[in-house]
Formats: sequence, structure tokens, C-alpha cells
Amino acid sequence: MSLKVAIVDVHAREILDSRGNPTVEVEVTAETETTGKKISARESVPSGASTGQFEAIELRDGDDKYFGLGVQKAIDHVNTRIREALLGKNVLDQLEIDRLMVELDGTDNKGSLGANAILGVSLACAKTGAKALEMPLYRYLGGTNAKELPVPMMNVVNGGVHAKNSLDFQEFMIMPVGAKTYRDGLRMGAEVYHFLKQILNEDGHTTAVGDEGGFAPNFDSPREVFACLGRAVEKAGYQVGKDIVYAMDAAASELYDKETDTYFFPGELAPGSANCGCDGKDGEEIERSCVCEGVEVETACGCEERGVRRSAEEMIALYESLVKEFPLISIEDGLAEEDWEGWKKLTARLGEKVQLVGDDLFVTNTKRLKCGIDLGAANAILVKVNQIGTVTEAMDAIEMAKLAGYGTVISHRSGETEDAFIADLAVAVNAGQIKTGAPCRAERTSKYNQLLRIEEELGKSAKYKK
Repeated sequence: MSLKVAIVDVHAREILDSRGNPTVEVEVTAETETTGKKISARESVPSGASTGQFEAIELRDGDDKYFGLGVQKAIDHVNTRIREALLGKNVLDQLEIDRLMVELDGTDNKGSLGANAILGVSLACAKTGAKALEMPLYRYLGGTNAKELPVPMMNVVNGGVHAKNSLDFQEFMIMPVGAKTYRDGLRMGAEVYHFLKQILNEDGHTTAVGDEGGFAPNFDSPREVFACLGRAVEKAGYQVGKDIVYAMDAAASELYDKETDTYFFPGELAPGSANCGCDGKDGEEIERSCVCEGVEVETACGCEERGVRRSAEEMIALYESLVKEFPLISIEDGLAEEDWEGWKKLTARLGEKVQLVGDDLFVTNTKRLKCGIDLGAANAILVKVNQIGTVTEAMDAIEMAKLAGYGTVISHRSGETEDAFIADLAVAVNAGQIKTGAPCRAERTSKYNQLLRIEEELGKSAKYKK
């Protein structure tokens, strides 16, 4: 007879995430049938700022509390309809629990109960099941072959909607691929991060951080970012391209202008324009020339013009030039989420050289992922459990991606909590890569620190992906 650990209570509450916005926390209590022992665990739900239009729906209250961002409606669904449906169910049967909630919701996007309500319960059930069997969560989810520690993709420079600066691309990341262990990789990344702060301070840039802990300087182009990262890597005593490589999240859907079918970069200096940086009055002619994107132009104070438009073809050409110039090995959301033809071209041109990650393109959804696989669009998927709403569906997407030869990157959200579920998930599925922000701020370091514990527990069995 299989062990039954019956759910005896499901309770949700409203807590705050890392941006100070409300989110859902769920606590599940279950009782072992044979001994009567009660086990409980809780998990909380993250929330994104840069979201794809095809993501599962977060249920928000829309009233005058928390500027309409309250989650009391989702919490009420957990404490009534979902609780009633799950009482007495075996917490160890994750597949059945997730199926029941999806069926109870009855919509394609989980808009009835709310993906935040469903996911909170799904995560908490998984953690309760692991505790009931006295197993580490990564082992419970992944089985005996869960042993691969992921390479951190540390978001050390923020732009786009994550930071109100002049950078239009959303994330610039460092990856410590030259490390022999995860612990060494984390140390290397943290060292580069601190040297980057020193350099930015020395150069007169702000070292305020964005939502994910990365710095938010007013750089004018990705080349300027990568050049600065190179200085930080070398100052830390590492070799660019060997010890540390780069990744970026373009978040191109945020830049896409449907009316003109172009990508608009509002913070980028227009060709033929430059920031003279002098203190003269607007319009006052000065004898000075500046260089903008390699073109020398005469300039005067106040002549700066910003705003560049690019076609999909020009976006691909930009990525090609960046890959040629820098050790850029991963580009996420390089084109808009509905530009399937553009993604096909991008993959044909760069797919053999770099990892092309679909985030908004796939939204951890097997239907969209299958479309991408069939078309030959992208070659990796970003996995965010709150994009799809249940542990089961997220793991289905990971399995589909791996069978197709696609890479997998487990990811946080910009609005995070201190829970470290995704750290265990990354090891459970041997993803090999994890995005969870800069090596600062507790909601980011909680994931990095949990991976340190897992590596220590695995001992000699632990592998570090290279």
C-alpha cells in the first residue's frame, strides 16, 4: 500500500514581496495516515515587472488598498474553494493536486482562481510532501539523479523596466563558467560585482541598484556596459571569456512598437548626436567634436538627441556584432514574443554560436514551446513557475525542452520573496543555469545560499555545469 499523507488544512495570507507589493503565501498541513504525525510547510509566490502577455494571470484586487495590487481575492479562493477541493487528498500526489486545481479554475490562463492562488498551493504541497518523506526538496522533485549545481547568471547591471536609467536592454549578466565548483563560482561572481561597484563609483556613475540588485548606471549602449564589465572582471583577477562570460536579457517585447513594427530604444543616443557634457547654455555653439557609435560629429550644448528605431533585421545584426566583439554566450528575449519569423531568422543566424532563450516567447507553456520547437525558434527556455501556475506544468515544460535539445534556465522574478524553491528546482531537474539576480539583497541571496547548502549536502556527488 502506498503511503498516504492527507491534507488537513490549507491556509493563505497576504505578505509583501521584495518591491513592497502584496503577494500570496500558502501554508499546507498534512497528516500521515499510519502515525498521525502532522507536517506543514509554507511557500510564497513571486511577481514580475516585465511580463509576457501570454503568462498565467495573477489575481489582484483592484480596490483602493495597496494601489489596487492587493491579493485578498486570491487568498479567499485558497481558503475556500481550493481548500475544500484538496482536504483529504494525498499531499504526495503532486500531479493529482495540480490537475484538480487547474480543473477547478477552468480557464486557459488561470484567470478564475488566479495563478498566484494556484501556484502558492502547488509549491506548498511540494514542500510539505518533501518534509513528510524527510527528503530534501530537490531530491523529492528530481529523484536520485538530482546532482547538478547551476551556473549563476548574475544580473549585475539593470536597465529597461527594472531601472529608470538610459539603458534600454533590461539585464546584463556575468556567468562564472571557469569555476570548478558552485561555491567558487558564487565567490567569483560576488568579487566581480564588488569591483564593478568600485569602478562605477570611480567613473562618477550611480551605484543605486535596480529591482534585482544590479547597478543602474546611465550607460548609452550595451557596448559601454560590456566594456565596463570587462574592467571589473580583470580587476578581480579573472580572464574575460575564460573565467567569466556574459549574458543579457534584451526584453525586446518591452521595446517593440506594433504600429511601426520596429524596436524603439528611447535612451540610446541617435546617430549623429552626442552628449557634449559641457556646462554651456542650450544652443550655444562650442568648438568641440564628439564620437557617437564611431562617427565624429560637431556638437553644441543641448544638441543631444535620444531615440533609435531598429527593424528585426537590424536587431539581429546588432546581436551578431555584440557576439563577435564580446564573450556573450546567452541572449534572452532578443525579439518580441509574437515575432516568430524573426525568431526563426535569429536562431538560424546565431543559434549555433549562442544560447537564445525564450522567456516572453514561451512563458513556461508547453503549447508555445512546442510551437517554437516545430519552427526552430530559440534553443533554450526560461522557466518561471509563476508564468504557468503549477509545479507539474513547469516540470512538463522542462522535460519537453530537454527532449528537444533545448537548454533550460530556472529563473526568479523581479518581485521576489525570501523563499528558495527555485534553487531546489534547478538542482532537481539538472538545469545547469539559474537566474536569480545580483549577489546582494536577501530575496536574491536566499537562492544562492540554498545552493551552497545543497552542494555541501551532495558532497562528492555534486557537479558544476560548464
